[in-house]
Amino acid sequence: MKNLSNKVALITGASRGIGAEVALHLAKAGAKVVINYSGSTEAAEDVVKQIKTNGGDAVAIQADVSNAQDVKSLFDTAIAHYGKIDVLVNNAGIMINTLIKDTTDEDFAKQLDVNVKGVFNTLREAATKLAENGSVINFSTSVNRIMLPTYGPYVATKAAVEQLTRVFAKEVGSRGINVNSISPGPTNTALFTKGKPQEVINRLASLSAFNRIGEPEDVAKIVTFLASDEAKWISAQNIGANGAMA
Repeated sequence: MKNLSNKVALITGASRGIGAEVALHLAKAGAKVVINYSGSTEAAEDVVKQIKTNGGDAVAIQADVSNAQDVKSLFDTAIAHYGKIDVLVNNAGIMINTLIKDTTDEDFAKQLDVNVKGVFNTLREAATKLAENGSVINFSTSVNRIMLPTYGPYVATKAAVEQLTRVFAKEVGSRGINVNSISPGPTNTALFTKGKPQEVINRLASLSAFNRIGEPEDVAKIVTFLASDEAKWISAQNIGANGAMA
């Protein structure tokens, strides 16, 4: 069902992983899609190609979400191309696993810049540039609900995202914009699996009621619903997507 027809969606960090899957699902639901990426032009253009091959419409725009001027240009370029933005999905993020005592200033700053400042920058633009009755979906993490060593700085950034989500929902509700966050559990992406032995992945999978980690498609389906008009009465909420892990 094309329940996102006539909508334009901007997804940050959409060249791979969950972001790419979200882009594909939103396009399948009828949305025109802006693929934001920071580094890999080839990967971003490949997502655009997949969408167009399936009969959809997409464009790739490079921007570093931690840079306020880049984000302003991203919004302006997207609106110049499609005429509007209805849906903002803040997917871009980085995760550096270290014990708090071993975390360098540089690694902490990197996560703050992308995970928090990146969301802040896009919300600031969306406050005036997102279309009336639009939708915002931010990404948090289900690790906020459990206490796992080496995730301290990462979950600190995602807790900030959840609070920005709640406050922003109240700030833009008068324009009919609903704002939510989604908290995936362990998901089969390069961001999550990189550097993890299979035994660690299996142990985390066992925490799920379904004895597996998530797939990007599991998360993309929820984002697609939250971007639809059917979800307009849901706002300022955090949705867990973790197979009952937490």
